[in-house]
Amino acid sequence: MGQKLYGRLEDAYQQAFAFYLSKRDQVQAYYDARVDKNSPYYKPIVRIWRIAGKTLLYALVYLFVIETNIFWLTGQMPSVDDLQNPKLSQASEIYSADGVLLGKYFAENRTPIRDYKLISPYLVKALVATEDARFYEHTGIDFQAWAGVAVGIVKGGDRGGGSTISQQLAKNLFKTRTKKSFTKTGLFGYIPGLNKLIYKTKEWVTAIKLERFYTKDEIILWYLNTVDYGNNAYGIKVAAKTYFNTSPDSLNIQEAAILVGLQKATTTYNPKRYDGKPLAENKAWKRRNVVLSQMVKAGYLKQSAYDSLAPMPIVLHENEESPYDGTGNYFKVAVAKEIQEWAKKNDMEVDLYRDGLKIMTTIDSRLQLHAEEALEEGMRSTQKSFDNHWTGQSPWVDETGKEIPGFIDSVAKRTEYYKALVRRYPNNPDSVWYQMKHVKRKMWVYSRNTLGEEEQTMSAIDSINYYKRFLQAGMMTMDPYTGHIKAWVGGLDFKYFKYDHVKQSKRQAGSTFKPFVYTAAIDGPRNLSPCFTVEDSPYSLEIEENGEKKIWSPHNADGTFSYSLMPLKRALAKSVNTVTARLTNEFVGPDTVALYAKNMGIKSPLKPVASIGLGSIDVSLYEMIGAYSAFVNEGIHVEPMIISEIKDQNGKVLVNFEPETKRVIKKESAQLMRYMLEGVIHEGGTASSLLWGDGAILLPEGNNRYAHNFAGKTGTTSNHSDGWFIGMTQNLISGVWVGGDDRSIHFRSGALGEGSKTAMPIYKRFMIKVVKDPLLAMYKPTPFDKLDKRIVKKDFDCGGGTSILPDSLQVSDSELDSLNALMGEPETQADSSTSSPN
Repeated sequence: MGQKLYGRLEDAYQQAFAFYLSKRDQVQAYYDARVDKNSPYYKPIVRIWRIAGKTLLYALVYLFVIETNIFWLTGQMPSVDDLQNPKLSQASEIYSADGVLLGKYFAENRTPIRDYKLISPYLVKALVATEDARFYEHTGIDFQAWAGVAVGIVKGGDRGGGSTISQQLAKNLFKTRTKKSFTKTGLFGYIPGLNKLIYKTKEWVTAIKLERFYTKDEIILWYLNTVDYGNNAYGIKVAAKTYFNTSPDSLNIQEAAILVGLQKATTTYNPKRYDGKPLAENKAWKRRNVVLSQMVKAGYLKQSAYDSLAPMPIVLHENEESPYDGTGNYFKVAVAKEIQEWAKKNDMEVDLYRDGLKIMTTIDSRLQLHAEEALEEGMRSTQKSFDNHWTGQSPWVDETGKEIPGFIDSVAKRTEYYKALVRRYPNNPDSVWYQMKHVKRKMWVYSRNTLGEEEQTMSAIDSINYYKRFLQAGMMTMDPYTGHIKAWVGGLDFKYFKYDHVKQSKRQAGSTFKPFVYTAAIDGPRNLSPCFTVEDSPYSLEIEENGEKKIWSPHNADGTFSYSLMPLKRALAKSVNTVTARLTNEFVGPDTVALYAKNMGIKSPLKPVASIGLGSIDVSLYEMIGAYSAFVNEGIHVEPMIISEIKDQNGKVLVNFEPETKRVIKKESAQLMRYMLEGVIHEGGTASSLLWGDGAILLPEGNNRYAHNFAGKTGTTSNHSDGWFIGMTQNLISGVWVGGDDRSIHFRSGALGEGSKTAMPIYKRFMIKVVKDPLLAMYKPTPFDKLDKRIVKKDFDCGGGTSILPDSLQVSDSELDSLNALMGEPETQADSSTSSPN
């Protein structure tokens, strides 16, 4: 410090101390001159002052401890920022690209009101009259109400709790009574009795601060936004909609009184509980009248008005919201995962269920609705055929067509219900199976016969047997230029089948994978043209598995061969397996096929095995549609995207997502591949039935009627386990997959089980709905541009016949087992759709 500075400080201290001593003596002399220490009242008065002084000191120390949470004794208090910018748990909302609210994510379904003028004056009067009659007079704490509580206790009556609206707001807003962590609750917060004093004190102090920061109207507004009204309705906006299907500013006096009365006990005074019961038993009705009488007492309502309102029954107009309301529940899950991944990648803390985000998606609500309807209608038709096809038999069969023994019992053992029974009866398996097979109960199930659901009486095994006979499906639609996903349908019904068959499910792609082989041949080092010919004849290849050599011999779906040189264009349109197998293994190479598929957007593991060109690799519908975008988009791949923008609860933009694009093939190759895929539909290919019958509406109009306005590819895997169709127009790519969740569940014949019979009809229904919708004129299929001869130099006019071959992978199960073993991929998809009997 230095000797000089130290000397100065010492001198200052001595002067201050001398001043204190002189003043102390003066004060003592002044006190002695005016106070009679010999008076009999002297000591009692001194004792009172000392008690008062110590009480004040202890109170100040207590408040200091409460405010500072020193040594973590009393837990955290709201900070100034918390008070000035309170954070409410509120629902995040999902919007379509065309501005439609598609649904919400919420732990507490709350949408706060920001403007006091949007609240009914009846509601404010009912609240103040019932909860805090002197609300406009006190500054956060109502000492007169405390006195009333004390008198009530002495007399043995009920005078209420004495909490003001400001105190209740502090409790609701900052969760003063529910914080459980040590830092939030504090050491003393775990001591019974003392913890009550602490949280009450926190509420008093916080209420006073709130009164300083906010006007009375703002406190009313914040309070109504925080209240739990039961039935998962948080805040007055959601409550008004839930019980009366109206907005807070439109509540009449009876409705306002019901909602205010409900705040006392959301179960006891819930009007839905007494719907249809006599008024004498209706506690919600009685509570409403108590609120109305309090309004009379406060001068907000005339006695005559009360007399006319009191006998009136409660009339509800219910509109309870669920997280699964609306359309697109499968893509809502996908959106949630996408946001979680984005937040993790950017090291952000995001709580989708509490942060009140506004999520703008790429979904078109109209296309989404048409896709859901098309899939449901198409699958009900296909399911009916499937049930008739397997009448009196079980559809889970091995490669010889025989029922797989113990299949249902094996599935049952993977259910949570079975595992729970095993825990309940650890040493008694007979009891477990008795409960599974013989104990029946009523349950709601997804209906096979009617739209929606129906109630049936089933055991757990009955339920598994029932659901395992369903075929499943997935569908996705995307803009090939922006990557914007316009429709996403992950299954039959999200309530009963949670597994998403768009992105979560991965299945063998069958012939829908063939375009990657032809792309590799045309765009790759061989630089072939659509008119390059390959022989359609029996083909065999020696492969090695675990050191053992085997012969792989794929054949065409109809079991025949033309023994002719076939142009690539025709071979793709007819989906000829032998040509694709030769092209893969003799001209291009499995490695090149895998490389092209990966570059074009397939992210699933790709093993360069001999059968890769026939679609023996498991991929998702999501990947396939993204990969096909390059065929329409001049060789540029665009990554599928489902979210365009995220805003916080105040409307501030957190992120804008932009399309991710890259060139993956040459323009010439893209145009040629699209042209070849047009032949699948317009030139007698495997999907030509798309335009038959009612599909004729999809053809162009006028003189251009037979111009090519569709391109696509069908696909079917062995034993018809998977049916695929991917269809393309100038501005939409849509894909459909149909199959059983277990690969052993399928049709027995190509006449029913091919992709052109299961998946393509769903796409056809969808496109017909789009064409008939005047609001979706921009998506009506128009003819593709003709090949640009300035870009396309290869020969593409090859001629060709019109015969149609069935479209199937046509590899036996034993061959697939060998190939899957080579690839290291599991043979079957894990069971995911079995509904528990609960």
